[in-house]
Amino acid sequence: MSNLSKELFFLEYFKKYGNSIAIIWKNQHISYQHILERIEHWDSKIRTLRPNSIVGLEGDFSPETISILYGLIRNNTIIVPFDLNHKEKNQKKYEIAELDYLISIYDEENIEFIEMNFITKSKNNLFKKLIDQNTPGLLLFTSGSSGTPKAALHDFSKLLSKFRIKRKALRTINFLLFDHWGGLNTLFHIMSNGGAVVILENRTPDYVCELIEKHQVELLPTSPTFLNMLLISRAYERYSIDSLQLISYGAEPMPESLLTKLNTLFPKIVFQQTYGLIELGVMRSKSEANGSLWVKIGGEGYAVRVVEGMLQIKSESAMLGYLNAPSPFTEDGWFMTGDAVEVNGDYFKILGRKSELINVGGEKVYPQEVENVILELPEISDVLIYGDSHPFTGKIVCAKIKYQGSKSNAEIINIVKSHCRTKLESFKVPIKIQVVDESFESDRFKKSRVKW
Repeated sequence: MSNLSKELFFLEYFKKYGNSIAIIWKNQHISYQHILERIEHWDSKIRTLRPNSIVGLEGDFSPETISILYGLIRNNTIIVPFDLNHKEKNQKKYEIAELDYLISIYDEENIEFIEMNFITKSKNNLFKKLIDQNTPGLLLFTSGSSGTPKAALHDFSKLLSKFRIKRKALRTINFLLFDHWGGLNTLFHIMSNGGAVVILENRTPDYVCELIEKHQVELLPTSPTFLNMLLISRAYERYSIDSLQLISYGAEPMPESLLTKLNTLFPKIVFQQTYGLIELGVMRSKSEANGSLWVKIGGEGYAVRVVEGMLQIKSESAMLGYLNAPSPFTEDGWFMTGDAVEVNGDYFKILGRKSELINVGGEKVYPQEVENVILELPEISDVLIYGDSHPFTGKIVCAKIKYQGSKSNAEIINIVKSHCRTKLESFKVPIKIQVVDESFESDRFKKSRVKW
């Protein structure tokens, strides 16, 4: 029971919060007491699973999913969250995770417990560490945009320990996804501090703004992609979002021009950049100013350093390792993030992933810098910068742009190139520019940059 007590603080907190609202879901107000009762309801079923099992939990945020999640933690299982909307893509991950059981939550009345056929396999040595310590685990998958997704295994008790520290809990929309640490981190933060989590049924701008107005939401943790969609849709004009105090953003680069527009439109809202990685968790962060992309990261349990322009982080809550990939840690225990940064005192500016770097004849080009410049043009609603092969320079800079206006493609391409020449060195100016109708909000273009 010594390890089990590490996680029981959640249950003790829930008892104190009692009839306070924990979750707002489909217009129902669910109390902390109700969540406790559902945890107890599922306990007998969870206890029939073999001790220290590897359990896939497939669903989305809901009262039952959350209750089962806490029940699995309490019983020291190794939990693998999956998004139910991607069941076909999940099949390969079941095998990588060596699942003993899969719990699929189709809705609150249709919950399926399945024993899997991977139980005869010899378990990965990283699993054995958790089993020997009798502590809960959390297995998260990277996006896998460049191949097989990497499976990052955590000692769950270390990730959860930071939630013992009491902090302010605002009424919050849990925008980020169930199978990513960003979404889980928000859930644990709000519920450990007695706040209310507003759960989404979809993530369209109109629906999100409707819930902000209806439930007087104070905090929206989201992505730059959604914030761009919000501006394009003008949904904020159809609903009152005056209750919003804070918008935190992460998971992908924030275009500087978008942040400027947001601050102009919503001067009373604080915009806070966050930084987190599947392998490390979410760090405490502080933006240098409301409209600044410079951010201080770290906080309790984290140390940061920069080696040859690349960010490295040491964390007490770092993953144990990948099940299916080489270790990304240095010999002295620092995680190599792959993010190139500029440094100004205690603040960092994230330039982009090393893997995104476009090498033009030996010169470095980070897509985000070029994208920020092109997005200064009001007619350009979205842009994707990428590299293409060239026989002399190795790579050239290319762009796909989404244009909203009446000019011809040739005219807007000339405008983009002229604008870039005034702001960028010549080797950073896109050589090929394609005007397209598609939006780059799709996973096909954005997922390679997602950290959670």
